[in-house]
Amino acid sequence: MQRRRFVRQFGMGFATALGLGLTSTWRSAQAQSSGVTVRSLGHTSFLFEGNGRRILTNPFRSIGCTAGYPSPAVASDVVLISSRLFDEGGLLEGLPGNPPILSEQGEYELPPIRMKSVEVDHDREGGRRFGSNLIWRWEQGGLTFVHMGGAAAPVSVEEQIQLGRPDVMLVPVGGGPKAYDAEEAVAAIRALNPRIVIPTHYRTAAADDETCDIAGLQPFLDRMSGTPTRQSGSTVSLSTGSLPSSGMVIQIMG
Repeated sequence: MQRRRFVRQFGMGFATALGLGLTSTWRSAQAQSSGVTVRSLGHTSFLFEGNGRRILTNPFRSIGCTAGYPSPAVASDVVLISSRLFDEGGLLEGLPGNPPILSEQGEYELPPIRMKSVEVDHDREGGRRFGSNLIWRWEQGGLTFVHMGGAAAPVSVEEQIQLGRPDVMLVPVGGGPKAYDAEEAVAAIRALNPRIVIPTHYRTAAADDETCDIAGLQPFLDRMSGTPTRQSGSTVSLSTGSLPSSGMVIQIMG
């Protein structure tokens, strides 16, 4: 009950802020920010640290395509999940510090960070198989992030307007029945035109060969041939200085 009450207060606070516009305090905090450290925990789970806040996305249960990854149960101030599926929101109990879980479409505030989610289909059958997926958008460390979660539906014009042009876009590329394949991912990237693309949701050595039904990263890279690529380990530091002066760059993590 306490967690539900806290999450609802997040939503009310952000809705009020939207009605009043951006405050000078929030602008000052953003202006003084110094970037974000992004840590890949596997699949679509990441930890974002910046502005004195830690945002955890999609802590998964280690099964199927995530079978060989270490547990993503790391300390955070808030958890954003795309769905309740095992590979996107399957590990919600026992997270360090018992952080609030945001799992519904809405607008939220964790000062000085503002977050919103947009609900889309989680499959190519109008959500009849896997229900809905939440796309998350927030501003942190002077950068705008869009985490597509396990989106499977094309980005509509209305969603383009709601999401805007992100500095950093995390997009699934491995396909399967409930997320973009390489071709669909490229279409979504063209719709939002981000500056940095971080591919997610693709087969790695952590997958259980018998139950994982997604492709690897290479088909996506083949379709993005000609786009500059940067390779890092599981952690990368991003700032406004990391953004390409023109076009976009693919940031591969892991």
